[in-house]
Parts: sequence; structure tokens; C-alpha cells
Amino acid sequence: MPINAGYEYGVAEQEFLKAQTKEQKLKALQKMLSTAPKHKSSQNLIAHLKQKIAKLKIVIEKTTSKKSGAQVSVKREGAAQIAIVGTTNTGKSTLLKKLTNAQVEIADYPFTTKRPEMGILDYKGVKLQIVEIPAITKDFEKTPLGPTCLSIIKQADLIILMFNTAEEKKLLDNELKDVEVPIMIYNEQANLPDLIWERLGIIKVYTKQPGKKKDFPPVALKKGSTVEVLANKVHKDFIKKFKFARIYGKSAKFDGQVVGLNHKLADDDVLEVHVK
Repeated sequence: MPINAGYEYGVAEQEFLKAQTKEQKLKALQKMLSTAPKHKSSQNLIAHLKQKIAKLKIVIEKTTSKKSGAQVSVKREGAAQIAIVGTTNTGKSTLLKKLTNAQVEIADYPFTTKRPEMGILDYKGVKLQIVEIPAITKDFEKTPLGPTCLSIIKQADLIILMFNTAEEKKLLDNELKDVEVPIMIYNEQANLPDLIWERLGIIKVYTKQPGKKKDFPPVALKKGSTVEVLANKVHKDFIKKFKFARIYGKSAKFDGQVVGLNHKLADDDVLEVHVK
């Protein structure tokens, strides 16, 4: 035990020595790390504890994955799915929590995230699913959760890539070489939600009834969508009874322009449908 380690650290150390399972050992190690003295002479101790925690987490994850058959499913929700992908200790969990307020474990030791974590980003009324992928390692596809996680990454609409060094970037490029999804490199952009929205290739369009304010939330559509696409999405009877529509916004030559079903919509347009 280091000098001036303190009573709580000593108790945690005894818990570690008496622990019968890997999970109990992990819990004790984490308690030792949180109660260890924080000064120059304890730096080696802290580094050693972090290393032991990281290794034990990997062992527990492999054991759990073998028992469960490494079955992890992520159900797509919202208008788009964004995957946070990166190497260990790059702030992936912190970013997920920042974007979605998801309750995730955040710590300064490696491999905190053991399986995909999810949250929802509300972007001006449009729900976007954010999925944090466990840290990418060498030969990631051969790890217990590798194939499942890579499948999630490949079905995403956008990847937010996080790494600390050029070597880690090379590792990610190699492990993701078969992934054909748009990638955004994260560098603490202040307006990240806006940048995510711009890269997704979707637009939000509001509907309104004649003489009333626009409805909320907006409808999310692919870029290039027409009035007909929106009408079908809102209600199937709109097409049968469609008379004309009025457009307010970027795609209109002037507010209130009368348009037909083939009119292409733009982000933040307001559509007022008139039926027979």
C-alpha cells in the first residue's frame, strides 16, 4: 500500500484480495482507483490500477459474450442513425451523453463501454438515434462483439469518428475499410448537431392547415423529396383528395406559392395542403 493511501483505499484493497469473482474484483479495483491518493508519488499506482481494470473488463466481456453468444441487437429509431466510432479513451461516452443526455458510464480508464449504448438527439423536433460503438481494436471483426458492431456501423447513416493519434486513425481506417458510410471526424465542433444534420442528407418540413400556425414536430424526408412524398407520409388520403398546396420557405419563389405534387421541397419549408 502506498504511503498515506488512506483508510478507504485500504478497505477497497482488502475487498479485492477477498473477492471470489471477476466482477467483485473489478468493483474493488474501481473503488481502489477512486480512493487512491492523487499526487505525484501515486502516479505509478494509478496507472497500474487503470491497466488492471482495463484487462479485467476485457476478460469479463469475453466471458459474458461467450455465454450469451454475443447477441446484441440495436433497433433503428428516429429519422436517422448515427454511430459514434473510435479508439479507446477518446470521449465517445462523453459525446453520447452531451448529444442525447443518455445515462452511460464515463471513466478515465480504457474500454469503459462494453456493448453498444444508445440515445436520441432531438434536432429541432426530429429524432435522431445516436449509437456509441465499443472501442475499435486491432482485428476488431474477430472479437466477440466485432461482427455485430460492424453490422451496426454499416447500417448507420453517418459515422462520427474519434481518435487521439495518427496511428489510431490508421487503425480505424484499416478496421473500417469495408464500411461505405459517410464519415465526420470529431474535433470538438461547437455546432455539432447542425453539422450532423447537414451531413445526413435529410430535410425537415412542417405542415399546416389553412388559417392556422404550422404543426410541430416537422416531418423528416430525404433531400429531393416532393410534395407527393410528404403527402403520402402524412396521410394516404391526401393524394386521392389533393387539390393544390401552398409553400412557404426556401423552395418557394414567394410565400404562399401554389404548387403541385411534383414540387421539390427544401429544409424548413412549410406546406399547406388543400384538398377537394
